[in-house]
Amino acid sequence: MRVLGLILCGSNQDNLKPLTRIRTSAAVPMFGKYRAIDFTLSNMVNSGISKVGVLTQYNPRSLMDHLAGGKEWNLDRKRGGIFILQPFMVGSGESIYYKGTADAIFQNISLLRKGDEDFVLIGSGDHIYNMSYMDLFKYHIRKGADITVISSKICREDSRICDYGQLAVDNDGRISEFVEKPTDCIYEDISMGVYFINKALLLELLYSSVPNNGYDMVRDIIIPNISKLRVYAYKHSGYWRNIKKSIKEYYDTNMDILKREVRKELFYSGRKIYTKLKDYAPPKININACVSNSFIADGCIVNGQVKNSIISRGVIIKAGASVENSIIMEDSVIEEGAILKNAILDKSVTLRNARRIEGIGEILTIEKDSVI
Repeated sequence: MRVLGLILCGSNQDNLKPLTRIRTSAAVPMFGKYRAIDFTLSNMVNSGISKVGVLTQYNPRSLMDHLAGGKEWNLDRKRGGIFILQPFMVGSGESIYYKGTADAIFQNISLLRKGDEDFVLIGSGDHIYNMSYMDLFKYHIRKGADITVISSKICREDSRICDYGQLAVDNDGRISEFVEKPTDCIYEDISMGVYFINKALLLELLYSSVPNNGYDMVRDIIIPNISKLRVYAYKHSGYWRNIKKSIKEYYDTNMDILKREVRKELFYSGRKIYTKLKDYAPPKININACVSNSFIADGCIVNGQVKNSIISRGVIIKAGASVENSIIMEDSVIEEGAILKNAILDKSVTLRNARRIEGIGEILTIEKDSVI
């Protein structure tokens, strides 16, 4: 089956600031050594997709540096490969930005038209999960679907359900109603923001919608055609998180890696998550250090105490320092006697001698290159 992968990374939401002040949410570091986009991109590669377009616009430098030519994902190839797609000016006076998800695809419609793929898989660069799309492909064909939406369930007690599109699904799996981010919790099935669609149909829908100011994939294309097309839900029962919803969601998702069952699903399922490699030595935990229930990445030197934390590559924690319930990104330094609790430190942050930083009531976030 010939499938074109598209990964949407153009969001400009403020929910993750200050982490997204200098990078797009798809490039936010995860689990000490990954970026958020690694998961969706690896899922596509592991499912046999060898041509992937990454649609980005805001603060793309970090993402472009991470992806480079796609070597780590085996996408540095003559046929297919990875394409970094940004908005561009067509005529004088036109704005250089994507007006919505459908407009982002429409502006790069030549990638669809020139390819020989039969189907398009559209995903998001800031979703954390590990799944093979092969069963999705088979389900789509078996149902004779025009569009298949990957769905998940969130219990009604979870307030996050109102942050997502909600689906009414019949016994055959067909979607009869799609409500985008309602204020009330109407249905338990939610859209994961992953869409599998016949390419010829997608081209037809884009040409009929975007020139008429229909810029959003869900609101302007899927929902208006829900009764006219065969739109099905493919249910995903495994781990899935959308980190761009809030700093707390980002923090909680990182902390989930300390749970055995989450680690097993994300990294020991037989489907590898690929990322950009760096030449760091193994972590060094010295004799006076005390580490419990934490992830310590390559290149770290730990002389202090670390508890319930994620420590990224190249971090130095000096003697007498204490880190608890925190996320520390690359090349940060925690000096002697410093105390860090309930916080996120971006890259290259220095916490000086005997300083105390603690998030009380909420997670404290420190910007990149700060010295405290």
